[in-house]
Amino acid sequence: MRVATFMHFFSVAILACLSAFYANAEDPYRYYTWEVTYGKAPSLGNQQVILINGQFPGPTVDCVTNDNIIINVINKLDEPFLLTWNGIKQRKTTWQDGVLGTNCPIPPNSNWTYKFQAKDQIGTYFYFPSTKMHRASGGFGGFNVAHRSVIPVPYPMPAEEYTLLIGDWYKAGHKALAQRLDSGYSLPPPDAILINGLPRDAVFTGERARPNPQGSFHYGTIPVARTIILANSNSNIGGKLRYAVNRVSYVDPSTPLKLADWYNIPGVFNLNTIKDTPSPGSAFLGVSVIGTALHDFIEIIFQNNELKFQSWHLDGNSFYVVAFGPGQWTPKLRRKYNKMDGVARHTVPVII
Repeated sequence: MRVATFMHFFSVAILACLSAFYANAEDPYRYYTWEVTYGKAPSLGNQQVILINGQFPGPTVDCVTNDNIIINVINKLDEPFLLTWNGIKQRKTTWQDGVLGTNCPIPPNSNWTYKFQAKDQIGTYFYFPSTKMHRASGGFGGFNVAHRSVIPVPYPMPAEEYTLLIGDWYKAGHKALAQRLDSGYSLPPPDAILINGLPRDAVFTGERARPNPQGSFHYGTIPVARTIILANSNSNIGGKLRYAVNRVSYVDPSTPLKLADWYNIPGVFNLNTIKDTPSPGSAFLGVSVIGTALHDFIEIIFQNNELKFQSWHLDGNSFYVVAFGPGQWTPKLRRKYNKMDGVARHTVPVII
């Protein structure tokens, strides 16, 4: 019998709204110009990769809480290109988030300027391409947000800081991997694990971790307005391997979701396409959009019914992981929730 796994978290829903980009005049601006090209990576046997300003991995963004980030991205690839800012909360700038539905990809030989603020957060994050399997060929880098000097942190300053980018790597390029999926096959095991773009000799020495100083935000006392159970699955649809959530395999509409929402354009998406709980039946193609209300506190369960490890990400927001375990989630498991000191996350693994 196949064993399923669930992951559960709380999240405050934020109503996605389109408004003019706002920046406090007292907060500094940081300007970047990035050119995206193909190139060779000597550390990988001269394998073709995606470079940003000739670098693999791409340049690290180092900023301070509340800094305004202005990044002009010039796409010199032969395909549309789109960057997302993993873990950066897009407060009133959801159209800068860099995923389909909120951003249109940058056409070849064109540019787009991202404008957003690293508002009220500190930590280590990263950026990466969000479309066309480009992430498998590079185009990623670190994004560090330091605390403001006028706001103390509850632990000693570290002796040294390192940005580590650790991930799977394939010798086949992103186009070959995409072709494999389009032919109805799953991805093979990766060929290597890279640390900062290096297949070997990445060594760091450190001493043991202060305790986690994170506050709890008192999330355990907030009434839950809605429960959503999201179950992943995979199916062969039209000869292609497709992944689905609650039976819906997402298809990006020709009209961006943000425009359809802002201008009330009918026929682009329907809030009834995807349901709050899984239902029996075959997967189908659709524009899956879940509507929420401003300030709603939401309970979400990630149900992994597959035989492979899955990662779930809440783009432009964060959540508190309060429970995880094997099998199917049931309401009785709420008694075991950690409602005191869960860690705020933007990405979480759900094991098999």
